[in-house]
Amino acid sequence: MKLALIQMQVKNTPEENLIKAKTLLAEAAAEKIDIAVFPEMFACPYDNSCFPRFAMDKDDPFLLEMGNLALEHGIYIVAGSVPEKFKDKIYNTSFVFDPKGHRIEKHRKMHLFDINIEGGQRFMESDVLTPGEDFTTFDTPWGKLGLMICYDIRFPELARLLALQGAKGIIVPAAFNMTTGPAHWELSFRARALDNQLYMAGIAPARDNSASYVAWGHTISTDPWGRVLVQLEEKEEIAFVEWDLEYLEKVRRELPLLQHRRTDLYRLTDITNR
Repeated sequence: MKLALIQMQVKNTPEENLIKAKTLLAEAAAEKIDIAVFPEMFACPYDNSCFPRFAMDKDDPFLLEMGNLALEHGIYIVAGSVPEKFKDKIYNTSFVFDPKGHRIEKHRKMHLFDINIEGGQRFMESDVLTPGEDFTTFDTPWGKLGLMICYDIRFPELARLLALQGAKGIIVPAAFNMTTGPAHWELSFRARALDNQLYMAGIAPARDNSASYVAWGHTISTDPWGRVLVQLEEKEEIAFVEWDLEYLEKVRRELPLLQHRRTDLYRLTDITNR
């Protein structure tokens, strides 16, 4: 399974970003990929003031065009995330499209990024956004994949639940900043991959030092042994990576972590079992 992780420079409006996304996707698709992934909030700047202004419903022209592009190129597209308007609420939502252009899944960011780091950055997503409540996986011909958004990765219970639901890899559109990125970006993706013996991909926007929120970049993919397969720097670029699911099964067979859990002593229970 070959993925294109598109570290895109996000512009000021959805219209500008759609043009950019089409150009980068055509470049990626020329490499015979199976899945293309865009960054968190790739339709507008990552800024609380932009989320209500550019919030879109599931049938917004921006998202409909993502489906058209999936059909045109015959690939899966994980459309990063966008501010989604649903009833009177706004969510940070990732939509997934299959090679026929059908919208097959969505994930609403479950854990909102509310931080206030002394000497660093203050950002409160909950001032504008509503948290999602669903654990998200989707099926592909290569296996089941999980989906999270950015801050979700910091909660190991969520990654473990997706693994227990059969995910062989987890895709994470994300935008760590210049404080959290250097400290925790690579560590988080290596740890979640190692803990759950699966592949991870973190897809970030390219860095824009003039933005109100400056992203770390460094789009990454890690493997079931906890190794970094690829990691970009900060500029706009596409990372190509192949996920070998036979290798994943080999790792799980030789070091069967998931089988060694003491479910007689502890267990995770997802919301569907309440």
